[in-house]
Amino acid sequence: MKGRALFVAGVAALGYACSPAPQTNLPEETASPSGKPGPDGTATAHTPAANAPFENPGGMWLPEQLALQADTFKKVGFSIDPMMLTKPTEFPLGAVVSLGGCSASFVSPDGLIITNHHCVIGALQVNSKEGKANLLKDGYLAKTRNDELSAGPAARVYVTQSMKDVTTTMRDGLATMKDDMARYQAIEDRTKKLVADCEKGRDGLRCSVASFFGGGEFRLIEQLEIRDVRLVYAPPEGVGNFGGEIDNWRWPRHSGDFSFYRAYVGKDGKPADNSDKNVPYRPTHVLKLAKDPLGPGDAVMVAGYPARTSRLTTAVETREAVNSDLPYTVDYCEAYLAELEAVKKADPKVAIKAEPFVRGLANTLTNVKGQIEGLSKGGLAEKKAAEEAELKKWIEAVPARKAKFKDSVDEAGRLVMESRKAIDADRTMREIGRLSRAYWAAYTIVRNAEERAKDDALRDPDYQERNQKRLEQSFKQMTLQYSPAIDAAMLRLATERELKHPVEKRAGLGDAILGKRKPTELSAAIKGIYDKTKVGDEAARLKLLTKATVAELEKSTDPMIKLALALRPKSKDMEERDKKLTGALLLVRPLFVGAMQERLAGKLAPDANGTLRITYGTVRGYAPKPGAPVFTPFTVLSEVVKKNTGKDPFEAPQALLDAVSAKKFGPYVDPKLGEVPVNFLADLDISGGNSGSATLNARGELVGLAFDGNYESMASNWIFMPEVTRSIHVDLRYALWVMDAVSNADNLLREMGIEPAVQ
Repeated sequence: MKGRALFVAGVAALGYACSPAPQTNLPEETASPSGKPGPDGTATAHTPAANAPFENPGGMWLPEQLALQADTFKKVGFSIDPMMLTKPTEFPLGAVVSLGGCSASFVSPDGLIITNHHCVIGALQVNSKEGKANLLKDGYLAKTRNDELSAGPAARVYVTQSMKDVTTTMRDGLATMKDDMARYQAIEDRTKKLVADCEKGRDGLRCSVASFFGGGEFRLIEQLEIRDVRLVYAPPEGVGNFGGEIDNWRWPRHSGDFSFYRAYVGKDGKPADNSDKNVPYRPTHVLKLAKDPLGPGDAVMVAGYPARTSRLTTAVETREAVNSDLPYTVDYCEAYLAELEAVKKADPKVAIKAEPFVRGLANTLTNVKGQIEGLSKGGLAEKKAAEEAELKKWIEAVPARKAKFKDSVDEAGRLVMESRKAIDADRTMREIGRLSRAYWAAYTIVRNAEERAKDDALRDPDYQERNQKRLEQSFKQMTLQYSPAIDAAMLRLATERELKHPVEKRAGLGDAILGKRKPTELSAAIKGIYDKTKVGDEAARLKLLTKATVAELEKSTDPMIKLALALRPKSKDMEERDKKLTGALLLVRPLFVGAMQERLAGKLAPDANGTLRITYGTVRGYAPKPGAPVFTPFTVLSEVVKKNTGKDPFEAPQALLDAVSAKKFGPYVDPKLGEVPVNFLADLDISGGNSGSATLNARGELVGLAFDGNYESMASNWIFMPEVTRSIHVDLRYALWVMDAVSNADNLLREMGIEPAVQ
């Protein structure tokens, strides 16, 4: 159980965009005679498009793969040279960045960054104070550079500098290694060597090695790591999160899900920690804002950093997801959401710090329910199994292929099932690591003490010297997010959930907390831990992280440290099993994924893994089920007013309502829609992590931001469905109108080359 996997603030938090997902017979595009949607967002007439729409096969493509798709790319309607998109450091990809969980883009020479509103929730939370400024609700606008607010010490902007194929270095000799752990260790050692050589003498550069195609290929990725990230503008919640969880993953949508950061560096142009002496970063490339209107059928693409998909997995893994993992996640989200609501009700002062958890869990819950429906009720799990059967038949048909790919599909499934024997205990450990910040801190302190005693080259990668500052900054960030009341409730619930399992399926959490006490005394035992622990104090926490030895920790009387030590054998067991599984799959998974690649003549996109990708297609609506009316691909401003109730989550700001009433629309009206467009649909293949991704038109100009997917396509993380897969985007024209007519963000508009037009 790695440190980075142990704790995810807000639980997968803030990546709302999920991959839309194969079928056939995509309904024809329809629109009303005026081009306007009906009041429910559906078309009021059914007029087929003049040309047959592009059937998107799906794919989150590596930039280099666009070279093989140049003809298709041009047929879709793109005028930008596809070869420009094969170069991650050139325009326009050079302007696209990662926030370490969301995507974003530079839109001014002074380091101004546009991303989703839900991607800056953490920055809004850490700069809010109960009873005073509530930026989560009211939003924020920095009128001057001096007013821009730090997003926190752990905030990052990653600018990709290069991607280099290192497959030969990483995979050399793996097939001759008989021991799974040795194979894993070889990969880890080679990764550390490549990273160390890459970063040596290059301050501010962050290098990593990413695997693709099931570990069949590897890339060394160089990124500039900008450490001073500041909040510039976020619209009020009634714009940025209009519709809230009711509309989440649904169409029609009316959300102004956009916000702005700015990247700062030292005066020498190199990344530096937050300081008043820092200056705005000057990016090499900046996106151009589109001036021509976007319409149905137009070519669009998204460039960003999608987090994770599971399409190149076995039918066994899909079956386990349907039967076990996804139902568990629903139960997990529902249980912790209910607990958080109870904590907020008992102590309203913690509401602001609870909000990132609540939004992350609620978002995950809706997404996972959609996955279950698609995979089980929609028959996609069976389709996945049928596709795998066809692959195996294709392998068996030719002796040379059979010898090459062996029994890789079945063996991968067997290894995965073998690794799940302790699944209940593993889930308990992951729950406390993700939801209890105090436990995560104590665990990190223990692990860092263990690793600091070793030579740096021999340490676990998470605890090498290159990561020590990051660990310290995450401990400082914890101060801005930590609530003992929330934390205690999360730990108590995790323990209660574990105690429902048979003894042999437990991780030992309950025993470690209760000791000789009875389960009825759990609340008192938890209270005792939080009353006495020092890990909630920043200075004490940092001192333990940087100074404590294992021997000193073993003598500690701090109850949270003692808990982390008591559970260390269980977490170590998890680590060992995970490493052995990874080592075993390094031989097997690349074989059956390689069979998939060979069968498709190389036209296979690797699963998403947080690296830069491009997906392309067209603006278009969809029918939510066969025979249903087709949704038009745009929503408009008048629908926001109609939807407004004056109560959360449909509480539009008065300034917005006043601007509409006064018909202050400026130049942002679409000539065909006759209104300001708000959101639009496209048949693009996106996933979590794509939140905030730039949506570009045929010329590579910014037309919007990806922020969501439709409910019908939630299972697309496993299998792509072109007829219902839709990405949801905030239209750039709505973002500019809100800035102009609602927030008076004239300074930012001018910085992006837009002259304010609404008085």
